[in-house]
Formats: sequence, C-alpha cells, structure tokens
Amino acid sequence: MENKTPVLSMRHITKRFGSKVIANKDISLDVYSGEILALLGENGSGKTTLMNMLSGIYYPDEGQLFMNGEEISISSPKEAFKHGIGMIHQHFKLVDVLTAAENIVLGIENEGKLNIKQSAARIKEICDKYGFEIDPAKKIYDMSVSEKQTVEIVKVLYRGASLLILDEPTAVLTPQESDKLFTVIKNMKKDGKSIILITHKMNEVLSVSDRVAILRSGEYICDKITAETNAQELTDLMVGHKVALNIDRPEPVLPKDRIVVKDLTVRSIDGVLKLENVSFTARSGEILGIAGIAGSGQRELLEAIAGLQPIESGSIDYIEDDGTAESLIGKDPNEIADMGVSLSFVPEDRLGMGLVGSMDLADNMMLRSYRSGHSIFTDKKSPTELAEHVVEELSVNTPGIKTEVRKLSGGNVQKILVGREISSAPTVLLTAYAVRGLDINSSYTIYELINKQKENGVAVIYVGEDLDVLLELCDRILVLCDGRVSGIEDGRNAVKKRIGLMMTQIGGGEGYE
Repeated sequence: MENKTPVLSMRHITKRFGSKVIANKDISLDVYSGEILALLGENGSGKTTLMNMLSGIYYPDEGQLFMNGEEISISSPKEAFKHGIGMIHQHFKLVDVLTAAENIVLGIENEGKLNIKQSAARIKEICDKYGFEIDPAKKIYDMSVSEKQTVEIVKVLYRGASLLILDEPTAVLTPQESDKLFTVIKNMKKDGKSIILITHKMNEVLSVSDRVAILRSGEYICDKITAETNAQELTDLMVGHKVALNIDRPEPVLPKDRIVVKDLTVRSIDGVLKLENVSFTARSGEILGIAGIAGSGQRELLEAIAGLQPIESGSIDYIEDDGTAESLIGKDPNEIADMGVSLSFVPEDRLGMGLVGSMDLADNMMLRSYRSGHSIFTDKKSPTELAEHVVEELSVNTPGIKTEVRKLSGGNVQKILVGREISSAPTVLLTAYAVRGLDINSSYTIYELINKQKENGVAVIYVGEDLDVLLELCDRILVLCDGRVSGIEDGRNAVKKRIGLMMTQIGGGEGYE
C-alpha cells in the first residue's frame, strides 16, 4: 500500500458535539483504490461519525479531506456523490411504494423527462457487471431485506460512486445471503472500487478485508494488513487490553418447563399472518435461541409472550415451580407481573419500545422499577444506583447518568436497555437482538450476563441474527420461516448451513448433517 497514491486521505479530522463530547480526535487515515478496508472500534469509538463526515451528513470541525491528492470539502450527501462517495446505512432509506428502479433514480437531476426504460437498462448493466440479482420493476414492499440492501448498493453505484461505505451490511442477512454479498463486494474491488466496511463480526473482517483500521475512544490507533493479524490481536487493540474471546455454554441447570407455547397464530392489525401454529417449550436454566431472517415473526412471538401482542388462536402458559400452569393470554405486562411472573423483555425497538430517548439514564431505569415503590413519591435513589452500576459494568460511553439516552450511540443505548432488564432478576428473559450494534468486547460481556441468568435458573429466549453466536451460546435453536416453525435443533450439534437453509424454506436443511 505504501507505494500507492491514496484515493482518499483524511488528515487531522476532529469532530465535537457540544463542549464535552469529542467523537473524533485528530484522525488521519488513507483509503486506496481497489481495497476493502474494515473499520473496527468499540461502540462510541467514532466509526459512524467519521463515515458520516465522508458521506456529507456531518462536517468536520478541524482537518482536511483529499480525493486523489486534491483537497475537497463535503457538506452534504449530494456533494459526497459528486466526489464518488456513497454510504449504505444499516437502516435503509427507500420508498416502499416505489419500484427498485424508481428508488434508484429518485432525486437525480436529469435533462428532460426521465426515461425509466433506459434507467432499468443501466441498472441491469450494473447488476450484470458485479453479480447483483434485482428486478427493477419490483416494489420495495415486496422485497426481502437482502433485496432492499441490493437496491441501496445499486443506487450509489448508479450515481457513480467509486468509494462505498457499508455500515453493518450483514446484520440481518442469512449466511447464504452474506456469502452472495461478499462475492459482489469482491467483484467491485476487482473493478477498482474502494470499500470501507463497518462490522462487528470478526470472521467477516478476517475473510473479506485487505486492511483493518482501528479506532479507540475517537482516536485512530493503527491499521493492520489483514493477512498479518488475527481476531485476538485486533480485539486487544480495539479495547486497549487483553480480552478473552470465548463463549461459554454451561450445561442447563435443572431444566423445567417454564413457557409452553402451543399452536400460536398471530396476525398484524391489517390482517397479515405473522405467526402460524407455532409450538415450543422454553425451559428454566436453558437458553432457547430463535433463528430466522428478518420479519419471520420473531418480534411478534416475543411480544405475544410479553403481553404486548394480541393473538388470534393458540395458548401461552407460564409453568410455576410446582407444575401449575397459568395462561398469559389476554393479560397485559402489568397483569402478568401481578400474577407473580417476573418477566424481562429486551425489545427490538430500543428507543420506540424499550427506552425513552428524551429521558436520562437514571429515569429510564426508573421506568422498570417505579411500580415497586411503597409511597406516592418516586424513589430515584435505586434507579440512580442501578444506572451507575450498568454504566460501570457494561462500560457505557456516556458523559454521565444525567445524559439523555438519545444522545448516546446505538450500541450504548443497547447496553443500557439490556443492563436494566437483566438487573430486574427475572424468571423469564426475552431478548430480541441483545447485541445488535455492539462491539465484540461488549457482546461477550452480554453473553456472559445471559449465561449467568441461565445458571440462576432463568428461562432465556434469545432472538439472534449471528448464527455463529447462536450455535455457540444456545442449548436449543428454534428456526422460524415465514412465521412457521421450520425445526428445532440441538445447539451443540447444529450445522450452520443447515440452519441457514431452514431459515429460508420449511424443511430446507435436509442434506446438511
């Protein structure tokens, strides 16, 4: 790399938010043509902020940007595209009622009237060149997550991007979809495109990238040639000290049936079938993993158990230690708590359902405990102590517990939510993507906390998107496909490719033993 001229150079980039938060400090980094650069760092290390400055969402307070040796200024996404820089965000920015082609050309200034047929032909050329599979005439609302992501990538290529930034691109993809994406990324690399990959999945970093740049606490630490490093070294550099990279899976502790679900069927408000005849048992002292592509009914399943989702038919029973069954059907969360059922729920929607963004950390802790008070006055001491404990235990990057939650990075928000729910000493713990957006060090801390709950006899239902983690952490894995149970596998003997195929078709895992 030393003998090449960088296609992009960042020099002494600094970005502040207010007087206390320095998101990026004096960062200098080069990106070369035809390379895949992985960007690693803990939550709050400044990765997304740095990339947002490249894509025109933020503007640096200090420093310079150079493209092919010439200094540039980027103050908007439109200007970023003029310089050939396009970012594909975790949360897609598409219009559901429009087709793929219409979304791809949306907002482009054209001379004369837009010719959608010509646009579709150009889209097909891009797809054929790099190996994308997309129907330009298909509506976004009819697409899978993988197809929507393809539209986003083709959209930036259509606008002439030569440097692509991908933020957690495989977060909600199956192993097979991830493999296809990385094949496409390698084809773009061969064509001379530069790709910056933000991911917390170390196996992806090691298998796909050419070079790894590491940020820590907003500062650039170093970069490494991928072929000359390993997961342990990268993690230690990212965190700043030695980290143990292993997920324990202790044997189930005196497992007893705790939650029994039979023939559960759930429809959305507009009548769409979300779950159909789902049956399974979650046991105390055990971790039951739930695998499935996004939108397979995972959210509705957990919400139904938690009393937040009306059901069409079926039963959900809570089994007491003496074997007595109590139905949870028709009961809201408060009524479930009044039954003596201690149930904690880490929802998929962090700030919409889990936390209140405009409230500080201590007040968000109080949301979980306010009903246990013995007077008309709210006890703020315990929530404050809990907030301080969670911040210390999970290394939450925050100016203080009086900081509004919405001002924290996504990963730190997730730490607050998971820490609060686990601290309530539940008998049933429901978690939806507990480590989504978390760095590797924080993720392993969460796995350890979840295993402690298991050892304490808690029945844990863990919805996850990383199959490698599900295979290492869970005792059993229930696979959902289009709202139906595709199968239940023993976590210790499950095969990754088999699980991946079961996620896309009922009984699709045959042949992988």
